[in-house]
Amino acid sequence: MSELKYWLGFNIVKGIGPAKVQALLDYYGDLSAAWVAPEPQLVRIGLDQRALGTLCEARNSLDLDAELAKVEASGIQLLTWQMPEYPAYLKETPTPPPLLYVAGDLLEVDRFAVAVVGTRRLTSYGRQMTKDLVTGLVLSGVTVVSGLARGIDAVAHKTAVSLGGRTIAVLGSGLDCIYPAEHRPLAAQIKEGNGALISEYGLGVRPEAKNFPPRNRIISGLSLGVIVVEAGERSGALITTNFALEQNRDVFAVPGNVNSPASAGPNKLIQQGAKLITNVDDVLEELNLHMVAEKTAVQLALPGSNEEIALYTHLSAQPVHIDELRRATGLSSSDVSSTLTLMELKGMVQQVGGMNYVLCREPEPVYEVSPADKNKTESFDNE
Repeated sequence: MSELKYWLGFNIVKGIGPAKVQALLDYYGDLSAAWVAPEPQLVRIGLDQRALGTLCEARNSLDLDAELAKVEASGIQLLTWQMPEYPAYLKETPTPPPLLYVAGDLLEVDRFAVAVVGTRRLTSYGRQMTKDLVTGLVLSGVTVVSGLARGIDAVAHKTAVSLGGRTIAVLGSGLDCIYPAEHRPLAAQIKEGNGALISEYGLGVRPEAKNFPPRNRIISGLSLGVIVVEAGERSGALITTNFALEQNRDVFAVPGNVNSPASAGPNKLIQQGAKLITNVDDVLEELNLHMVAEKTAVQLALPGSNEEIALYTHLSAQPVHIDELRRATGLSSSDVSSTLTLMELKGMVQQVGGMNYVLCREPEPVYEVSPADKNKTESFDNE
């Protein structure tokens, strides 16, 4: 905990980016020693006069314990390079942020993530394609990453949240400065059970234009691939694809009307070699994510709560009335009704009329896995 405040301190100091932080770690072993290091030594390591001046000012003015307490009071988690919770794929990129501010939860399943980005000035075509693609990703157990901006980004996040899927929003400001302001309710939904908000910027940092291009490297860095739905020829979404290529990520583009300015960006990307996609299967196949989809389908077919288990054990291929289920399980009418509704959405049960329900699936038999298939699974899990 004591070391964490020094990561926070260096993150606040302007002019000390990933390369300089790594140089300090290489020389001192930890940032607590670097924070109190003599100025001539810091110059020899590579700090320029501007960064050195800012650091000296921060040493004199900042109460690091108070700064850390402020972050913790905001319900924000700090992740450094050295923590196992730091996103593995992002850490592998050329310039990962030394410190991430996280509101919400990052889970292991979020390593199966795809970014969906595009213009703020979307068309009805772009809106529908975004909804279709995100729906397919969510139903396949894939986390959707975007930038919380107006337009394509917002549709991507909202679709994922509405389906109960996972989504990560990367901000170009502090997590206490949600931009645009009308997305504050959406941001709250994301961090309260649907994913996480992430930023490399400290509390109080306003959403300045210069912050957004760097944040795009985090969007692509968290993802296995980047989908561009609609974007103008100079759209910020194309900056994300440039980072994606530098990070060895796949770039996908949705083709559009050649006369539509909103489709100029993805059409050009396709000309330059991006993979043309028309549906989510194109993405799942290219990224080998069908195995995630199959695992998700199995999980959805099985009960996931005590209420679901209770109802599941009293259902079969023969219709059972909702009142009979209530009596057999001892659950309240509201619990039975809400749980059955959720089980219907998951494809576990079906109402066949007159408030009677049947199981949609019988438990699948267990098959022996061949050595070849086992090797494929193991290599995928170890990626």
